[in-house]
Amino acid sequence: MTTESTGPTAKTDDSFHVFDTTLRDGAQREGINLTVADKLAIARYLDDFGVGFIEGGWPGANPRDTEFFARAQQEIDFKNAQLVAFGSTRRPGARAAEDPQVRALVESGAPVVTLVAKSHDRHVELALRTTLDENVEMVRDTVAYLRAQGRRVFVDCEHFFDGYRANPEYAKSVVRAATEAGAEVVILCDTNGGMLPAQIQAVVTTVLADIGARLGIHAQDDTGCAVANTLAAVDAGATHVQCTANGYGERVGNANLFPVVAALELKYDKRVLPEGALAEMTRISHAIAEIVNLAPSTHQPYVGVSAFAHKGGLHASAIKVDPDLYQHIDPQQVGNSMRMLVSDMAGRASIELKGRELGIDLSGDRDLVGRVVGRVKERELKGYTYEAADASFELMLREEVEGRPRSYFRTESWRAIVEDRPDGTHANEATVKLWAKGERIVATAEGNGPVNALDRAMRVGLERIYPQLAKLELVDYKVRILEGRHGTESTTRVLITTGDGAGDWSTVGVAENVIAASWQALEDAYTYGLLRAGVEPAE
Repeated sequence: MTTESTGPTAKTDDSFHVFDTTLRDGAQREGINLTVADKLAIARYLDDFGVGFIEGGWPGANPRDTEFFARAQQEIDFKNAQLVAFGSTRRPGARAAEDPQVRALVESGAPVVTLVAKSHDRHVELALRTTLDENVEMVRDTVAYLRAQGRRVFVDCEHFFDGYRANPEYAKSVVRAATEAGAEVVILCDTNGGMLPAQIQAVVTTVLADIGARLGIHAQDDTGCAVANTLAAVDAGATHVQCTANGYGERVGNANLFPVVAALELKYDKRVLPEGALAEMTRISHAIAEIVNLAPSTHQPYVGVSAFAHKGGLHASAIKVDPDLYQHIDPQQVGNSMRMLVSDMAGRASIELKGRELGIDLSGDRDLVGRVVGRVKERELKGYTYEAADASFELMLREEVEGRPRSYFRTESWRAIVEDRPDGTHANEATVKLWAKGERIVATAEGNGPVNALDRAMRVGLERIYPQLAKLELVDYKVRILEGRHGTESTTRVLITTGDGAGDWSTVGVAENVIAASWQALEDAYTYGLLRAGVEPAE
């Protein structure tokens, strides 16, 4: 990666910038703590996705970011993105060439530098403790110095919209100074996230008309409008958008990269990504979520697992005719897929479409579909839920289609014991008695809880007969009390998510006893795991 780039490379179309700041601003979200290895992995995903610029952090401000820039240039062959270093303008009363923090930006080797500059007069006087004129000179001097060092320079005008409201002429003077000194783009920042789309559009329109600088937008999401504000700025003429993957960022987050890019590509017809990259969006979103160790948001636009999930029977009837009737895009355009949720709101169309999704054609058997609809409604009345337990629904559906349950083993009995010991510790032991392939199996195991002990005992008992079960792992376990009026005697629903390394599936159990409900869900989880593995049912 060269450090002498002063203009757009073959990697980027310079007419419109998609600028990602996940590694800097996104990392400020509560609960995110990225290692250098994490940042390198995320940078690779963002480059694969095709963003034009990746802001890696603040070199010189902390050892981790300094190490990241050194390693990124050695270990990553960027195909689409340019690496960006973030830092502030020089200190008051100093020269940019002599400011250690400014020199650290040059020494980072990043071909692009983003400078944060104060554009709100009150912040200049109270935070920087300097004069308004000196702040403007700090911007001019720092931008000019970095340009002389061969760097592309972007300037983030911090608190711009609040500053513009308080003193519009001063806020514009900072934009003008940055542009005259050689900044390629001046980014107007809604740092407090308090603006609304109409306000953003009006200010961007005015600043663009008055100064003529190339403008960008950086929006925080405190009003829930960061994506809308970003697109409003684009409508007003901004050609540079700053976003973070999955909307990560301090407080409630930043403009979410994925809905912004999807809107630009699919709604504005702007080609801002390499050919075919948009179809990787869901995968990239979920991969980054795994790295930061936060569960992917199920209801995130475009990439959430519920983004194209349909529950109502009326919707399903229409989708059966034409999916576009209740979907604004084809989910495959962003690498997602349509899902039919089965619940007590389901009608015949929902069941038929869900069967089609599972590879089971139900269209020619109205009686069968009617039985399944009736069974779903009956069981949901008892507390079962199939919209979050696709595997349990598929087993029930196959039972109706095949005329008998999918059976690999039969439970004779199970028992779980919790012992409270004098030293304050607890012992959990479970015994299961099963039948499989004509053989009676008795197995005992200990665990860190009664459900874990049952899970281990079942595995001990069945793995010899079904070695495929060795791959299974309990991924998630959720308990919900359904009827509070009975206190500890309330009906309990348990949802278990199980994985085999190639995918996950969820199963449900309902009973007045939480352990009994857990056992039902475990039975379905193991049965479905064997079905996925292609094992033939026991006779």
